[in-house]
Amino acid sequence: MTLKRIIPLALAASVFITAEAKENPLIRISTDGTEMIMTVADNGNLVHNYYGKKFKNALPYQTKKYREQPDNGAGFAPQAFPAYGGYVTISPALKLVHSDGSHTTHLKYVSHSVTQLQDDVTRTEITLNDPLYDVDLTLTFDAYGKENVITQSATLTNKEEGRLTVENLASTYLPLHADSYYLTHFHGVWATEMQLVEEQLQPGIKSVESKRGVQATQTANPAFLLSLNGPAREDHGDVYGGALAWSGNYKLTFEQDECGRMNVVGGINDFASTYYLDNGQSLTTPDMVWTFSDKGRGQVSRNLHDWIRNHSLAHPDMERPVVLNSWEGAYMNFDEKTITDMIDDAAKIGVEMFVLDDGWFGNGEYARNTDHAGLGDWQVNTEKLPRGIDYLAKHAVKNGLKFGIWIEPEMVNPKSRLAEAHPEWIVKSGDRDRLQIRQQWILDLTNPEVQDFIVKTFDDVLALSSDISYIKWDANRFVTDFGSEHLPSDRQSHFWIDYTKGLYSVYDRIRESHPDVMIQLCSSGGARLDMGALKYHDEFWTSDNTNSLDRIRIQNSTNLFYPAMATASHVSTSPNHQTGMMAPLKYRFDVAMSGRLGLELQPKHLNEKEWEFAKNAIANYKKIRPIVQFGDLYRLKNPEDGSGWASHQYVSKDGKQSVFFAYSMKYHGRTTFFQTRLKGLDPDKQYRITEINKAGWPSFYGDGQVFPGDYLMNEGISLNGGNNFDSTVLHIEEI
Repeated sequence: MTLKRIIPLALAASVFITAEAKENPLIRISTDGTEMIMTVADNGNLVHNYYGKKFKNALPYQTKKYREQPDNGAGFAPQAFPAYGGYVTISPALKLVHSDGSHTTHLKYVSHSVTQLQDDVTRTEITLNDPLYDVDLTLTFDAYGKENVITQSATLTNKEEGRLTVENLASTYLPLHADSYYLTHFHGVWATEMQLVEEQLQPGIKSVESKRGVQATQTANPAFLLSLNGPAREDHGDVYGGALAWSGNYKLTFEQDECGRMNVVGGINDFASTYYLDNGQSLTTPDMVWTFSDKGRGQVSRNLHDWIRNHSLAHPDMERPVVLNSWEGAYMNFDEKTITDMIDDAAKIGVEMFVLDDGWFGNGEYARNTDHAGLGDWQVNTEKLPRGIDYLAKHAVKNGLKFGIWIEPEMVNPKSRLAEAHPEWIVKSGDRDRLQIRQQWILDLTNPEVQDFIVKTFDDVLALSSDISYIKWDANRFVTDFGSEHLPSDRQSHFWIDYTKGLYSVYDRIRESHPDVMIQLCSSGGARLDMGALKYHDEFWTSDNTNSLDRIRIQNSTNLFYPAMATASHVSTSPNHQTGMMAPLKYRFDVAMSGRLGLELQPKHLNEKEWEFAKNAIANYKKIRPIVQFGDLYRLKNPEDGSGWASHQYVSKDGKQSVFFAYSMKYHGRTTFFQTRLKGLDPDKQYRITEINKAGWPSFYGDGQVFPGDYLMNEGISLNGGNNFDSTVLHIEEI
């Protein structure tokens, strides 16, 4: 199984249109159900007219006239990519300083082309040019028909004779006009990732951004919802979903101007990132991923989940295995027998993959017994593991399990052979002391030698055993006092962009050499969860916080954009190691089974009753796994609405099977009860409902009974109970 990639067809149909060939062309960037519409004004400006539900006939846009501004006669028509200059006063998508010192740029339409990349993927490229300064800008839009997703990027090319200074180059600009705008975005730190906030935007500028470099999504994620004329509802209303495919510093701005228009600009953060282009050089931005729904945020999620599974995730057709990760069960205090015993127990309980986490490498004074030493020295710790990794991997395979291993290749401990041998490879700001976070420094990925080292590290770790089939790639700190001994002194501001480009170059090389290896995206939890990194990985570590109650909220927010099949969700011990909270094993399993199920504990600490429950729950998960990992997500009860309930449902693509999850997040009293309508079923079909993971009496009165689809979607179901940590999982099958 290899990564899915978009490869232009050798004989792809292509249409090329010039301004001379057709006056004021109508440019439609269309999916099956949505489209962007652009036209060319009489003055040569490219106008962004519309993004929303697809039209049958868009010809009126060719003659649409915008009101003129009373003081200068300029029209209110929004430019498709506003550059600073002329009458542009909003936060621009482009800001340049030309070789003569001029700070203004006027972009005019030159041409556009349309190319069929795949049966269902169309690329539109629009070329703009500043006629005074020979600078080209190409806007690239890829339209994914059945997923109703459009990606946008920009490529700037310097054709001036002198050096061009790029102060800001965004990936996208989107103008919208409505009575009101509601932004859903996310904040958080370690163990509290993806905390959802929805707010009504007011006149002025709202910015969501990161300046952390490596852990760019820990404090805020570069994904958002924008709802028009009211808060985002699940099944109704106009909602836009946007996500920037970039793992470095980013900036999203939402500016409501004096016209009441919402101007959305997204791309690489311009903070300390001035970029210089010599004659003939180009700079291309990351993609901005867009989708639109006139049926609420639920359809936004389903569009993005389908797009990720089909176009932006490694091994999208492969069921993700049930994993036992060693971290919370052993930490760094283990020997060979500790690990082989865990593997034996994992096999007995039904686990399919064992992953050896941190602590397996480094020797002597650099042994990785704590997080103070060893990073960068990727040699097996012979004291802990005298027979090496291959012995453990083969022990796992002999027991019917796959084997994986943890690495953190971008980082280095000061106490390591690597740091002593190559101090020039470490991120450093001039003569300042290097600051430590988690007792480690960052390797300088702007340096090709460092890129080569990380690729070699990956190769060498896989060479430890032919039976390693999974890598957990971690990154546990962010950038402080940025600087590079590799970059020239007048190019230090290239660091932020070139680091991420270097990371992607490493990913590309690794994926080309090792297309079949599963790779988990981890960064101190979910601190590098974005569309740019995700396409190289099979899954992501959602949060180091494995407490089930917290995970309900974290996973609910995460799954607004990112699919369940990639959401690593583990059952950990009670009391929880991060929060100290105690929760029943059933509740922990019921929460974890709504993503990619795994375990984060020492199996031998389970008592006999817990062991049997876990074994049965894992078997149940394997039955419902195809529905959870490949089905459509429907949210039923929002954990953020204060009701103390959370509930959602996955429905198979053929509509014949569904899995329902419900969680009580507080005590609801003796007289109240849970009730909700189901979604996504066929009203004309009959469905048998079976409760799984039962512990004691059934929580659903109709366990084992058959119900009409229209009854389930109109009347719904009600559940017994409402105490803290009550939970229900129902398997729903068409008969």
